[in-house]
Amino acid sequence: MRKIERRAFVCLVLAGLLLLGLTFFAGEFLIKGGSWASSAFNRHLYNNDGVLTSGTVLDRDGDVLSSVDEDGNRTYYQNETVRKATLHAVGDLQGNIGTGVLNAFADKLTGYDLVNGAFSAHQGNTMYLTIDARYNYEAYQALNGHAGTVAVYNYKTGEILCMVSAPSYDPLNVPTDILDNDRYKGAYLNRFLSSTFTPGSVFKTVTAAAAIEKLKDYDTRTWTCEGSVKIGDDTIICSGTHGEETFAQALANSCNVAFAEMAVELGADTLASYTDKAGLTNSYSVSGLPTAKGTFNFDGITDDQLGWAGVGQFHDAVNPCALMVYMGAIGNGGSAAVPKLILKTRDNLGLPASLNLTHHTRRLISAKTADVLSELMANNVIATYGTDRFPNMDICAKSGTAEVGSDQRPHAWFAGFLRGDDAPYAFVALVENGGGGASVAGTVAGRVLNVIVNGY
Repeated sequence: MRKIERRAFVCLVLAGLLLLGLTFFAGEFLIKGGSWASSAFNRHLYNNDGVLTSGTVLDRDGDVLSSVDEDGNRTYYQNETVRKATLHAVGDLQGNIGTGVLNAFADKLTGYDLVNGAFSAHQGNTMYLTIDARYNYEAYQALNGHAGTVAVYNYKTGEILCMVSAPSYDPLNVPTDILDNDRYKGAYLNRFLSSTFTPGSVFKTVTAAAAIEKLKDYDTRTWTCEGSVKIGDDTIICSGTHGEETFAQALANSCNVAFAEMAVELGADTLASYTDKAGLTNSYSVSGLPTAKGTFNFDGITDDQLGWAGVGQFHDAVNPCALMVYMGAIGNGGSAAVPKLILKTRDNLGLPASLNLTHHTRRLISAKTADVLSELMANNVIATYGTDRFPNMDICAKSGTAEVGSDQRPHAWFAGFLRGDDAPYAFVALVENGGGGASVAGTVAGRVLNVIVNGY
């Protein structure tokens, strides 16, 4: 009898383990079934070269960015520059670019679902991206061979209209020396989503937000810039000698002296809190693609280090996408839509194949402070950058010239937003080792915005 009982117990244990295993498998299948089915090992969906042979990718206007021809070969847009400009959104044939939809959203392109699996993969789905091929073309041309990134999005709907990362290459003619030639260094990386960079003076928008709320006399007091200031054991160097200046003038002049002094007065804890609140240490999910988190070191830093941190130097590193979202939040009264890359997906019958809902951030800045900062950033354009460079635009912006080493030219930044229901766009332009922020990155941003807003 005892032997029977032991055997029965063993059977119950095995049955329990089997049930546990089936439950685990079912859970994994529900979560990862799409990625399993769309694996490059699945020859039902991929050819012998590992190229996806199902699904069509279009831009927001319906221009075909990538499709499969009658022979089962994947093709791209006919213009080479457009292929380069949209590469990091569309993806490459080999799957080296992780943010490309051919790799990241292969399951959606193939029409995979839990009931039918990949049964209709020979026809596949049609995926419309939020980007416009023309805007990407203009942005890529504006970078003019420099490494960097340019992006514009609608901060009310979340739709990314332009997303360019450079260097890039033609996916139909991959350079044979892509791994060895410095010209293509980082070409597989989507700088907008997956990289962080020293922000320089664009970070002063965060320091400014903290000062507006914590320094009660910020709008009546003045600061004196003599070209540098001694703080702690270091000297904070400014780009000019600005003399006595108001808060608005200090922001328009991008005065390191004034903003370093503000940062020290505010303190490390306050600056860290406002950096976190602005979302610059967050990772956003862009249609399922995670962005890199910014890094800022405020723990135990000295006053001189805090001064440099307050002007976007020291150990500050920001993700371009997160910075763009923060710009959108300022323009939208405190919060903004989370960026998305997929506009809609249709199956072979033309029916919706997935939901692409609009999500919003938490509050990144108070509504009152956002209004004040908007006016200050609009004044930057009037007083410093020049409104004639941005025709028919109610634009608010901040430039940045980020020092990245004495032996390198600084990174050029230009970030901001447009006001008004007709053009609710936030933008970011980064030209690596480009030089002056307003002159270089501002010109890049202006060219792209002019096409979006004015059509030329």
